[in-house]
Amino acid sequence: MTPQLPPSQSSDALQAALKQCRGAVIAVVFFSLCINLLMLTAPLYMLQVFDRVLNSRSTETLMFLTLIAVVAFIALGAVEAVRHQMLSRIGGWLDRQVSGELLKGALTRDLGAGGTASVQSLRDLSTVRGFISGPAVFPVLDAPWLPIFVAVIFLLHPWLGWLAIAGSVVLLALAVINELATARAFRMSGAASLHSLEQADAAVRNADVVQAMGMAPELLRRWDRQNGAMLALLDIANGRGGAIKSVSRFLRMSLQIAILGVGAWLVLADQMTPGAMIAGSILFARALAPVDQAIGSWRSATSARAAYQRITAQLRGNPARPPAMALPPPTGRLKIDGITYFHPGADAPALHGISFELEAGESLGIIGPTAVGKTTLARMLVGNLHPRAGHVRLDGADVADWDPADVGRYIGYLPQDIELFAGTVRENIARMSEGDPEAIVTAARAAGVHDLVLHLADGYETEIGGGGMALSGGQRQRIALARALYGDPRLVVLDEPNANLDQPGEEALANVIDRLKERGATSVLITHRMWILRRVDKILVLGADGAMFGERDQILAKVAGPQTGQPAMPGREVVNA
Repeated sequence: MTPQLPPSQSSDALQAALKQCRGAVIAVVFFSLCINLLMLTAPLYMLQVFDRVLNSRSTETLMFLTLIAVVAFIALGAVEAVRHQMLSRIGGWLDRQVSGELLKGALTRDLGAGGTASVQSLRDLSTVRGFISGPAVFPVLDAPWLPIFVAVIFLLHPWLGWLAIAGSVVLLALAVINELATARAFRMSGAASLHSLEQADAAVRNADVVQAMGMAPELLRRWDRQNGAMLALLDIANGRGGAIKSVSRFLRMSLQIAILGVGAWLVLADQMTPGAMIAGSILFARALAPVDQAIGSWRSATSARAAYQRITAQLRGNPARPPAMALPPPTGRLKIDGITYFHPGADAPALHGISFELEAGESLGIIGPTAVGKTTLARMLVGNLHPRAGHVRLDGADVADWDPADVGRYIGYLPQDIELFAGTVRENIARMSEGDPEAIVTAARAAGVHDLVLHLADGYETEIGGGGMALSGGQRQRIALARALYGDPRLVVLDEPNANLDQPGEEALANVIDRLKERGATSVLITHRMWILRRVDKILVLGADGAMFGERDQILAKVAGPQTGQPAMPGREVVNA
């Protein structure tokens, strides 16, 4: 059995990044305190002007108080700018620290599970970063300082202080009600939105099939139903949140009038001054502002919290490889020892008890009907999937334990679904590195694509775009074959490499198999074409009832009978074992 992978070292990557920026967070909290203290400038200025300046009719006092207020407001603006800049930098720093782990997790976790990789976690990280560096976080930073304003209001008059406490409690209760009323609807609408976007993305990726076979109307109807469900949930959440926000605004404005009314009554009763009444009103508005703003920005906070939880879950689920000593370059000796693999959620194994061995320089052809695990086996040979039981060993080392960045230099892989990347032909052949020009041309010549590349608009510097959309299927396949051969790998796995090739491409593929054997590289070829099997040394037949492995002629005699003769036109004869 394959040993269980240890917990990921990146599982706490987000928490570790947050700990590293703890000093910056403390500074932001300190600046928030300074901002809230400086917010006392306006009410204190009003208090002094109404109670001291107007009574004393002192122009000097007015000018001095005004000068102090202007300096305080300048300091307030500067501190707010610094706080905003620090939050923006914290968000960017967290993105740089965590995004690599998330992308690596998308490449390894879902791939290892036999699924398709998703970059939704990067979108989630963008949501968290936007919350941290945006205005929605300010109520969170300012709300803890509400007691400061309430305490100052108490100093003006206890009745105003108790009124401020009552108003704060009511608005905080509304914030809790808002969470209870909208959280589930927002969460469900978010999940529905993700599913809707996945459906739209799949339709766009397969636009040729959708348009050619008239699938667009039905897909649009399906997408419209999903999108409609999402919008219905969103309407429920927004409706509840809007109603609570309206009630909150009504209460805040009513409380504002109430504190002015109570203050005026206390002034008439000679229990406080007019300046204290005005200052109390301003302080009360400032004290309740963060709570009211929090209700208004609750959706952003809820989305950021859900995104944070998904990021944490992915980081904890990322597979980790223990540090391993770099091994010497392999010769290409391949040993498959009783491997068994189950697709996620499947009860029956896709592969069961498969064993065979290839010496360095030998070539293997894998044949069999559809859905017997040929591609699954190919992915296990290159380390993309790990068996439930058994081992895939390259020169005695289990590829599951070998660092992909290390062993990848010695492996060439041509998957069934060809994917080229945005960049030049040169970069794609060199596996998205700058590459050695001589090695690039050597790989292109080996794949029989050198002359084809030279006839492109800019030769090897031709930009081919995401997915190689500027190229035909056969051109993409031959460039991907050159990529698999780049760097003289010791093990080359080719999954249906001639699916899109014309006759010159077929001949180039046959030459590739011969040259790999000549230089001692091990090659594995998955195919349905009979003629190419004449180029391999051994054959593995996968079937629903088991597997059969042996020398080429021996296996062909069993599975192909009289069809083992070389066909006159390469590529037309098909084996279905």
